[in-house]
Amino acid sequence: MDVPRAVVQDRSFYEDAEVFARALHLQGAISDRDWNTYQGLYRTLTTLLAPPDLVVYLRASVPTLQERIALRGRQFEARITNEYLESLNELYEEWISGFSLSPVLVVPSDRLDFVKDSKDLDLIVDTVAERLRGRQGMLFPDG
Repeated sequence: MDVPRAVVQDRSFYEDAEVFARALHLQGAISDRDWNTYQGLYRTLTTLLAPPDLVVYLRASVPTLQERIALRGRQFEARITNEYLESLNELYEEWISGFSLSPVLVVPSDRLDFVKDSKDLDLIVDTVAERLRGRQGMLFPDG
């Protein structure tokens, strides 16, 4: 399949501000003063930078996240708690539900494992390509 050329980012500055930095602020690791400064910079950047053509959100439950963290085998990730992952999931869901700068494709990652199953990867790549071409494409069928 002819896939449109695209730049792919693992993380975006949107996620940094809306999920990770927000989590740090809620935990008290970022002061209110620093948070307000950060948010002002973030709002400025959103007006200056072109939004992405498509945001692909890999939605996964805490058990799926823990399984994938264990598979990566990174020692520093082994200490991540279920509570922290749940809080990130809540922030991600809040962010993605209100994100309107570009189209969003939600991938049900509990069911589709693009690392273990090349058919799942092909389905995701094909769906992303269709969305980038401006067509809805097949969303992920049950099953």
